[in-house]
Amino acid sequence: MDLKAIRGFVRILGSSIRDLAPILIVIAFFQLFVLRQPLPNLLELAEGILFVVLGLAFFVQGLEMGLFPVGENMAHAFARKGSVFWLLAFGFALGFGTTVAEPALIAVADEAARIAAADGAIGSDPESLASYALGLRYTVAVSVGFAIVLGVFRILKGWPVHWLIIGGYVGVLVMTLFAPREIIGIAYDSGGVTTSTITVPLVTALGVGLAMSIRGRNPMIDGFGLIAFASLTPMVFVMGYGMLIG
Repeated sequence: MDLKAIRGFVRILGSSIRDLAPILIVIAFFQLFVLRQPLPNLLELAEGILFVVLGLAFFVQGLEMGLFPVGENMAHAFARKGSVFWLLAFGFALGFGTTVAEPALIAVADEAARIAAADGAIGSDPESLASYALGLRYTVAVSVGFAIVLGVFRILKGWPVHWLIIGGYVGVLVMTLFAPREIIGIAYDSGGVTTSTITVPLVTALGVGLAMSIRGRNPMIDGFGLIAFASLTPMVFVMGYGMLIG
């Protein structure tokens, strides 16, 4: 690692410490002055905080060195190639692949399967739990793939993002009236957990890189908005999934 990279990592490390400081101050204040209890396992707590700071710094460094450049370079390459089909296919595959691997979605899907089994909606055997969780993950992954395709097509056509978002949320509200009550909360949570550590960097880089590659597009105006679609479509697809299996 050269001197420039080391300086960059030190800068990111300092930024990570500043980002985490308010959280640590809030926890310490309520623990010591409101609950009036000492911090438990102080040595282990300090060790855990150290790992969190280092992990966050390494993660951000990895984004800047790898994921952001890869996403932007591929967007430039597809734009130069001039094939809309392959660009949309790449967008769908990117959205699907990153969402399937999203740790937050895995956790929510597993918890949803466990609660569904406890409620008697599905069997409590491991096969039923795994099938329900996998079906939910794949449903969300397909929805995010569709969202990226829609977002890429919007960038190509120059459509205003707000009208699509407004129309999408009107659809979500209508579906909420007819979807099974048990699936509504899961659907709304699915919209949040998809836009997490893996999906956001690559999808953002794709949108910005694509907008920079197309004449007449403004990266600030046209390059962003893909994440909003990735948060919106899972709610629609998961509620539809609940109607289908219900």
